[in-house]
Amino acid sequence: MKEKYFEDFSVGEKIHTNEKTLSAEEIIEFAELYDPQPFHVDEKAAAESPYGGIIASGFHTIGTSFRLFIDTGVIGTTGMGSPGMDSIRWIKPVRPGDTLRVEAEVIETRASRSEPGRGIVLMEFRTFNQENELVLSMRSVNLVRRRNVENK
Repeated sequence: MKEKYFEDFSVGEKIHTNEKTLSAEEIIEFAELYDPQPFHVDEKAAAESPYGGIIASGFHTIGTSFRLFIDTGVIGTTGMGSPGMDSIRWIKPVRPGDTLRVEAEVIETRASRSEPGRGIVLMEFRTFNQENELVLSMRSVNLVRRRNVENK
C-alpha cells in the first residue's frame, strides 16, 4: 500500500492488513517476557482457568495488530508517533493457531493547532480472527506528517 500523508486520509476510509497466525510458542514467549500470568504461560494452569487453555496476552494482541497495520506501509516515514489511545477492548481471547487480521477505519482527521507540520488521524482498529470474530477494538490517535509543511 502506498504511504499516506495527513491530507491523504479520509473519514470512513478502511485499511485492511495481511494476516498473522500466532503459535503457542510465540504466545508463551511473549507472555514470559511481558505478561507472565499463568493462563498465558503454563498449559496446566491455563487448562484449569476459565479460558480452558493458553491464551495470548492482550498486549501481544495489541502489538501484533499494530505490527500488521505498520506492515501495510500506510505510515512509513510519515508517521510521527502517537499521544495515546482513547479506548482498548479485548472482546474475545486469542488462542494458539488463531489467525489475526486488522481493519483500521479513519474516524476523524484534524490539523494540529500546535504543530503545523502534522495532522491528527483518529483510527478505530478492529482485529478479527480466522472465524471473522472480533477479538480486539481500540482507538488510536496518530500523528501524521503533512505534505509541503515545515515539520519540527
